[in-house]
Amino acid sequence: MPTYASPLLARHGAVGGSGPDAGVAFHYGDPTAEQRALRAGGAVVDLSHYGVVRVAGPDRLTWLNSITSQLLLDLAPGTSTELLVLSPQGHVEHAAGVVDDGAATWLITEAAHAPTLTAWLDRMKFMLRVEITDATADWAVLGEPVGAEGGPGEPVTWRDPWPRTAPGGTRYGPADDAHPGLERPWRLVLVPRAGLVAAVADREAAGWRLAGTWASEAARIEAWRPRLAREVDDRTIPHELDWLRTAVHLEKGCYRGQETVARVHNMGRPPRRLVMLHLDGSGHLLPQGGASVRSGERVVGAVTSVARHHELGPIALAVVKRSTPDDVDLQVDCEGGAVAAGQEVIVPGEGVSVDRPTPRGPVARGLGHHPSL
Repeated sequence: MPTYASPLLARHGAVGGSGPDAGVAFHYGDPTAEQRALRAGGAVVDLSHYGVVRVAGPDRLTWLNSITSQLLLDLAPGTSTELLVLSPQGHVEHAAGVVDDGAATWLITEAAHAPTLTAWLDRMKFMLRVEITDATADWAVLGEPVGAEGGPGEPVTWRDPWPRTAPGGTRYGPADDAHPGLERPWRLVLVPRAGLVAAVADREAAGWRLAGTWASEAARIEAWRPRLAREVDDRTIPHELDWLRTAVHLEKGCYRGQETVARVHNMGRPPRRLVMLHLDGSGHLLPQGGASVRSGERVVGAVTSVARHHELGPIALAVVKRSTPDDVDLQVDCEGGAVAAGQEVIVPGEGVSVDRPTPRGPVARGLGHHPSL
């Protein structure tokens, strides 16, 4: 849907988004109030630009289990998880929220990825009893600050599992109960696209406020939550983003890219790491996605996501070289000058997960490092 424009952009005060959030509102005239309403659990975000892929057929879960990073064999109806599609070298190609309604499995992803994910799945189905449909034209997505699965009689709903480490997953960052992402309940609700405006109106009638993606992105960055359209490039492996918490099952059978996932987890170290940056807001400069991150004169990474948070001020996520010291202040290039950035560690510099197996003997230098290094 490259030319999509949400009908909610017709609202008074609506300012359209850009980049991967083009087609929906960045805000509706009062971004601070929208962020506060979202934090208080009383706002809905129009994410109708997201992509929706529907997979039906009796073989759908065993088939998806065999080709993606997540264990799906016993996924119960109404239970949410997420998956990654990896390249043979272990790089992230697709990511999707997953929920099954008992008749079909729904994959929620970025709009730009829905057609290519659908096409890839179609090529991989062989003789299995599965039916893949890009359902984006028929279904729209709404974001809600609710930490619950969809209940009986509710629409198909995906509850974000982040940052709770799933069975079979592992973590590089802090323990679940110490993770800032616990302060961000979040779910995505599918509504018929023709009923999008009415679905929002129902929530407003219940006292909720309509918020833009400025609010939802600020909350996501604060929660250290990776996003396919922002944090992922053609070199990304899931370890770098602490994505093994929720999107990768380390004990399931083979799938494309599994060898790299296991090798880096067991013996190697991710070449880069995700960090949160607290930006100096005194000069009112805000970097753009892709801006260089420097340690002294040396470029060590790039900004991936940025927002002005209603409490924290300007914040960003960035991916930097693993060798960048955890305790150094950084600088971010902006139009008009560089901005100082305090670093908050997400993936530690040692690059070792909490349950990395203990080596049984000497390991050759470099063994297990990602082949792209």
